[in-house]
Amino acid sequence: MTLGDLCRRIKADWRAHGQDWTKPGFRTIAAYRFGVWRMGVRQPFRAPLSVLYVWAFRWCRNIYGIELPYTATVGVDVVIEHQGGIVVHGSTVIGDRCIIRQNCTLGVRSLDRLQDAPVLMADVNVGAGAVILGRVTIGAGAAIGANAVVLTDVPAGALAIGVPATIRLRALPDTAGVSLPR
Repeated sequence: MTLGDLCRRIKADWRAHGQDWTKPGFRTIAAYRFGVWRMGVRQPFRAPLSVLYVWAFRWCRNIYGIELPYTATVGVDVVIEHQGGIVVHGSTVIGDRCIIRQNCTLGVRSLDRLQDAPVLMADVNVGAGAVILGRVTIGAGAAIGANAVVLTDVPAGALAIGVPATIRLRALPDTAGVSLPR
């Protein structure tokens, strides 16, 4: 990824966050993108960039309460809606156009299996306080209700609610041929 690619991605993230550079979610995503980009820089030039990344990561974690390490995989137009208590495991995959709200945890179930992290497909909406643990796949367009604890796969377009989460199938609106504003 070139510096131009980094700038384009950060600009797209800025638009996804309502063109407000002061939002903690945007700042965290920008720090994440910078952390991913700096890994493509050769040594010894990477070292000062790593110091800057670690500072930005810790700022986002300690001040905003959003922990998003560069080892996670984050798609385009992902929105972190509110700050506070968001923890994303480093092996988590977050698809395009997902929305994550405050106090969410995307993590592992066991310290014996540290690579077993959640996979969120495109357009997943994660409610406030939701917990998604283990190697589970959340299908495209699914919604996770507030305070739900998800331990099993959620099919595309379904709604997961409760503790532990139960799956409710729902009809998705027909959006064929409809272009959404950017």
